[in-house]
Amino acid sequence: MSEKLRVGILGATGMVGQRFISILADHPWFETVVVAASPRSAGKTYEEAVEGRWKMDGPIPEGVKNLKIVGVDEIDSIAEQVDFVFSALAMSKDEIKELEERYAKAEVPVVSNNSAHRWTPDVPMIVPEINPDHADVIEYQKKRLGTKRGFIAVKPNCSIQSYTPVLAAWKKWEPYEVLATTYQAISGAGKNFDEWPEMVGNVIPFISGEEEKSEKEPLRIFGHIENGAIVPADNMVITSQCIRIPVLYGHTAATFVKLRKKAEKEELIEAMVNFSGEPQKAGLPGAPKQFIQYFTEDNRPQVALDVNYERGMGVSIGRLREDALFDWKFVGLSHNTLRGAAGGAVLCAELLKHRGLIDKK
Repeated sequence: MSEKLRVGILGATGMVGQRFISILADHPWFETVVVAASPRSAGKTYEEAVEGRWKMDGPIPEGVKNLKIVGVDEIDSIAEQVDFVFSALAMSKDEIKELEERYAKAEVPVVSNNSAHRWTPDVPMIVPEINPDHADVIEYQKKRLGTKRGFIAVKPNCSIQSYTPVLAAWKKWEPYEVLATTYQAISGAGKNFDEWPEMVGNVIPFISGEEEKSEKEPLRIFGHIENGAIVPADNMVITSQCIRIPVLYGHTAATFVKLRKKAEKEELIEAMVNFSGEPQKAGLPGAPKQFIQYFTEDNRPQVALDVNYERGMGVSIGRLREDALFDWKFVGLSHNTLRGAAGGAVLCAELLKHRGLIDKK
């Protein structure tokens, strides 16, 4: 019997679910044994269920092609077969919130890509390099749920990955005002150009819910645990605009920052390129060796050249310079379905395994 942890993927047929399938195909710790989707797909093989809508560059991994789709509501059956699940559900927020909690109460840890539980006070929202200590709130969550091993952990929105790591790297200079405009790929909406032809050569200056997430989620990441809940940071204000642009993968952020303490450009660059966290120290398999890279060229980072840095798990920064209104400004780039979605969730699961919170039944 494999020593790998047995994984179920909820919402396995969607774009993020497909990305989970691809990432886990040769993962050293995790193995996909259950693929779950809406009841209308139940009974089909995975290959049949995604026929004509497989969106990844490579082929469907052989190990999952013939797995039979089960309905996401078959919780008891799934719970018997897996050690934990990844959630990439395409349902209403209330439905997702209720379903993920039912899995947790069935003693199945849930690592979610969804936003439904990002503001549940005792559910950690983790960027593993920045706030791994927020996993400590899980013990309080288990007490609330009445579970021994079941819980929910989430990863944050993809739109914040291109600038929040820089704010973390610059912590000692105390960033306190941030303006971030994100230019977001169409795959963030779960679509490609065949499905969204009106995006070709087009820009849409609105993405529902994104600006609130971009402004508020970093504050929760920079918060602390108090009385069994995550309390968001109150020493920073972020304002944002989020714009959809015609690229398939990669979210770019034009970011402006005020610092309470004076810093030199060389210091800021050094802090970025040397920034690392628990995933790097522990050698987690999904962790980028260097989390943040910095370009000195004026025309970098570029989506076409840099989106796959560190297998899509690193962040690329360029054009750091002083600003007339703020102190500093820069351009950041991250892969929205790898670091920003499924890859970030897999790294979160690796962190939770490393910390002993996810284990074999």
